Amino acid sequence: MSVIQAATKRPVIALTPGEPAGIGPDLIALLDGDDSEADWVCIADPELLAERSRLRGRPRHWPIYTPGARGLSVLPIPLACPARPGVLDPRNADYVLSCLKRASRGCLLGEFDALVTGPVHKAVMNAGGHVFTGHTEFLAKEAEVPEVVMMLVAGSLRVALLTTHLALSAVPAAVTGERLDVALDILHCALVRDFGITKPHLVVLGLNPHAGEDGHLGREEIDVIGPAVSCAQSRGLWVTGPVSADTAFVAQHLVGVDAVLAMYHDQGLPVLKAQGFGGAVNVTLGLPFIRTSVDHGTALDRAGRGSIDTGSLAQALALAKSLGLARARS
Repeated sequence: MSVIQAATKRPVIALTPGEPAGIGPDLIALLDGDDSEADWVCIADPELLAERSRLRGRPRHWPIYTPGARGLSVLPIPLACPARPGVLDPRNADYVLSCLKRASRGCLLGEFDALVTGPVHKAVMNAGGHVFTGHTEFLAKEAEVPEVVMMLVAGSLRVALLTTHLALSAVPAAVTGERLDVALDILHCALVRDFGITKPHLVVLGLNPHAGEDGHLGREEIDVIGPAVSCAQSRGLWVTGPVSADTAFVAQHLVGVDAVLAMYHDQGLPVLKAQGFGGAVNVTLGLPFIRTSVDHGTALDRAGRGSIDTGSLAQALALAKSLGLARARS
């Protein structure tokens, strides 16, 4: 039985710092680890965390994780080579993946109840010999689930993506009725189960400017998106769309909306990040475990030095714990 399945036990949350040359280790080094409701296990190289703690002026002892450990502990995964703040090294790509694999395996086996991930650097991962498009796709493969949905949360605004890390030229072919059916079902179920929304209202954006302008600017809304919305409505989902992306995020249009489904990455996320960058959280829906993440990149220029904003990590940790406790009660 996992910890989260037993409501009397504390959730155990795994953390992966991501790219070792970036600010992920710094963010974790600044955690106080004193949580009355959850325990945190950082899956990383202990020496890396100790070094960043010293550089941040907060030297500390990092207790080694054992099952049942309280507070903040570290499950050791050794770096392939020393990590210099701000200096990428493809040799450590294997280390980043090893941390993620250990964390996801622990979640799948019930050892951990949620996963919070720090930022990775996709280019150096690929330079290290791995085909890596992002956490979302990697974790879906590890969990052996065919479809997942990326959703970012900033306060009351939730934006989910039909497609994630695709070249813009590949997006139209990826907007299919089947994919929309699956994404809307995953989004609806997650909002009901994990966010406690009894009947969530979903808004689906169009793909083309002005949602296709009645077919004059593209037919995807008529041929694919509109029929998928109608199909979802026939299944009992509360779905509106397709609507034009250029007005969907006007404040009065969002009243009573629980989530917006965008067709591609840069259609919805610039709006969300403009409203909540540094405090937004990335959530992967459709996995058999909870996964949240920071909404920012590796910030190589600030690793080991300078000021950094821990707000997004704090929000990701808080949401992971909240969702875990919600599942414990369900």
